[in-house]
Parts: sequence; C-alpha cells; structure tokens
Amino acid sequence: MIRRLFPHPGLSALLFVMWLLMAEAPGAGTVLIALVLAIVLPMFSAAFWPDRPRVRFGLPFAAYVAIVLYDIVVANFHVARLILFKRSRDFQPRWLSVPLELRSAEAITVLAGTISLTPGTVSVDISTDGCHLLVHALDTDDPEGEIALIKNRYEKRLMEIFP
Repeated sequence: MIRRLFPHPGLSALLFVMWLLMAEAPGAGTVLIALVLAIVLPMFSAAFWPDRPRVRFGLPFAAYVAIVLYDIVVANFHVARLILFKRSRDFQPRWLSVPLELRSAEAITVLAGTISLTPGTVSVDISTDGCHLLVHALDTDDPEGEIALIKNRYEKRLMEIFP
C-alpha cells in the first residue's frame, strides 16, 4: 500500500519540501497542497520511469552532500586565488579521461553534475560505451592525481548510494 502511494519516496519528499520553500506564507492550505502534489505527481510519473534506480538515502547520502558542499566552497577560493594571483600563461589546463566503475545512468549523471558544480572542473562528455567521462580541469599539474581524487572522493561514495 505504501509503495503504491509513494512510488518514488525521494521525489515525493523533494516535491513536498520544494513546495513549502516556494510558498510565500506557509499555512495549513500550503501544507495540504504540498502533500497532494507529493503524492499525485510521482504516481502519474511512475509509469514513465519503470527502471528507476535504487538510491540509499541516509548516512552515505548525507555525507556525500556534505563533501560536495565543502568541496564547492574550497574550490571557489582555490579558483579565485588562481584567477587573481596566477598569470594566464602559467595555467596548466588538462583534459582528463576518468574511467568509470559506475554503470547506472543516474549515478553517472550525478557524478558529472558534481564535477561541473565544483569550480575549476567541468564534465564535458561521456564515452559511447559509458566507461569514461571526459573532464576539463582548469589548472592541474597532476592529471592522474586529479582522476584518483574524483574516483576516491565522489565515485566511490556514489557506488554506495546507487547500489
């Protein structure tokens, strides 16, 4: 019964919270509308998403979000320091081909988004076989170290979240 009512619990929770955050004056009516939308919209969209990924919400997910937020803040300062104090001709931009162990399209999309959200790197393309992610790094003198960082810091954790 619960599974039929909430076919996508994560989506339901997200819709509920987002509706409450967008409301100008949260009250009983706003909470009721948020609840109705959080139940009805995922029920209608369930047919279009038959092979939805299994996602483990909990400590691994919370740790991943915290690490990404921390890395975004640190990378912003790093990129600002580069731009303000390093000459353009001294930059060492590199193309990185990150080999992927992830196989879920959703997990790869989260990884690519995480890389692009972190200033100084941007994910550009994925290989046709889905085994490599092409990433551009603004400034790195150790491409292998950068690839290892992406794999250990993000991909390993995403493999726990998307089993």
